[in-house]
Amino acid sequence: MDEKYRRAVDAAAIFSETDLSGRITHVNDQFCAVSGYSRDELLGQNHRLLNSGVHTADFFAGMWRTIALGNVWKGEICNRAKDGSLYWVESTMVPVLNDDTGRVDRYLSIRFDISEKRQLLHSLQWRVGHDVLTGLPNRAFLSDLLDQALEFSRKENIPLAVCMLDLDGFKAVNDGYGHASGDQLLVEVAKRLRHIVRGEDVVARLAGDEFVLVLRYVRDLPELRAALNRVLGAISAPYTLHGKDINVFASIGVTLFPLDHEDAETLLRHADQAMYVAKQRGRNRFHLFDVSRDQEVKATHQTVERVRQALAADELRLHFQPKVNMRLGVVVGFEALLRWEHPQNGMVPAREFLPFVEETDLIVDIGEWVMDQVLTQLHHWQQAGQGWPISINIAARHFQRADFVDRLRHVLARHADIAPQMLDLEIVESVAVENIQHVSDCLQACQALGVQFSLGDFGTGYSSLSYLKRLRTQTIKIDKSFVRDILDDRDDLALATAVIGLARAFGRQVIAEGLQSIEHGELLLRLGCEVAQGYFIARPMPPADVPGWVAGFVAPPQWQALDQVG
Repeated sequence: MDEKYRRAVDAAAIFSETDLSGRITHVNDQFCAVSGYSRDELLGQNHRLLNSGVHTADFFAGMWRTIALGNVWKGEICNRAKDGSLYWVESTMVPVLNDDTGRVDRYLSIRFDISEKRQLLHSLQWRVGHDVLTGLPNRAFLSDLLDQALEFSRKENIPLAVCMLDLDGFKAVNDGYGHASGDQLLVEVAKRLRHIVRGEDVVARLAGDEFVLVLRYVRDLPELRAALNRVLGAISAPYTLHGKDINVFASIGVTLFPLDHEDAETLLRHADQAMYVAKQRGRNRFHLFDVSRDQEVKATHQTVERVRQALAADELRLHFQPKVNMRLGVVVGFEALLRWEHPQNGMVPAREFLPFVEETDLIVDIGEWVMDQVLTQLHHWQQAGQGWPISINIAARHFQRADFVDRLRHVLARHADIAPQMLDLEIVESVAVENIQHVSDCLQACQALGVQFSLGDFGTGYSSLSYLKRLRTQTIKIDKSFVRDILDDRDDLALATAVIGLARAFGRQVIAEGLQSIEHGELLLRLGCEVAQGYFIARPMPPADVPGWVAGFVAPPQWQALDQVG
């Protein structure tokens, strides 16, 4: 090598020469300083003297193969110094050709010490994935660790638990002793958690006083409960701050994979939900996420969204069930009943989808759609010279809205050609008595608009004289559960008799639901109830079928032969 070039390299880098067998033939002062060996100790030695054990045999085989073929090799190598410490160098290995033969006869190695750079890089990488205060994995690193644990659990079919832990009483420590003491407490909590879990488990800190545990190899629920109780015990042991013993406790939410067969993000969310349940039930406890309940909630949410789409797509329909005066043999009105004309499942009755939406505001939109459709249907029948009052059921959430009367007024205004008396709103007894004053005021305001009201399901709840006095509905409906068995059950007969008597005493109309036979009708007529509806009379029908059915209706002669009681 040119002496001038060698001096330049010696001044700038860690330099060495080796022969074809790897024996060191030259080193510069920087090489000796970094490796800790003297020049005499290095010369004649094989380069393997510096082997750190970090790299594989294949790594070195590839390097030697490259330079033996006359090519330059570049890469990062970890070497071991004389004192046993490791250092990293960025190395360029150059094969040198013999001027006479043109073959490689030695190798030059030019290195730069990058240990400090790698240490800084490692530190930065560590900070990216760890919480600086406690040294625990942070949220970003936890995601990777949990994904890895889940992949292993799926492959080996071994359950694992994801636990969300929140400290109870931490805010009081922060407020009372200052944030520095709060940090000191978090560091101690992290130490206790690391100590209590096994090496293969994961402890991470999310933020504030929230920690996550990933417990692997959970064989069964008793083992999981025992582990969580150990964690609760470790956390609740006294802490010493400023010479005083203080206590904090933990609320833990836990979900078990694969019973809860979800991805990492969802499992963390489920554990978080369970943790809030644990908090609501008191400190120093854990709560297991209820997978079946969550599936019910998801199914309900999906159904609500599908019904919302059905309303928007005009898939909802109204069918009409007649109410008849049995003694006179005439149709006196209809009840509008909701149906869903499902694209795949055909005509679906309300009981299969309406309960899912009754606790959502969608029930309000459906209720107003029903009102509008009923008033439109009344207009069509009126145009054809026909007119029967129509009753519709009003859901509790809808009726109890503060703006119910105003919204009803707007609906009626859109159908000004229809007399409001043709619309009969039915509320069930249980809704009526939940807020008796509001319901009573609302009834009076609606009746001032001309709308009729019925009290449904009467007798199934709180039936009393005071309620009947305050709820001035025009009609009381006897629940079908009583009507069904009045021929055989003395108690149901007594209840039906009492309801009819109350209605007559208060000057209200009475109608029986669920009529099933001629004999049911005969008995009701004897008791003083003339109006009924039920499958024996007719099932709910599409509006187009109503006129023809009415024209062909003939009441059983047994009913018309009976005189009205009373």
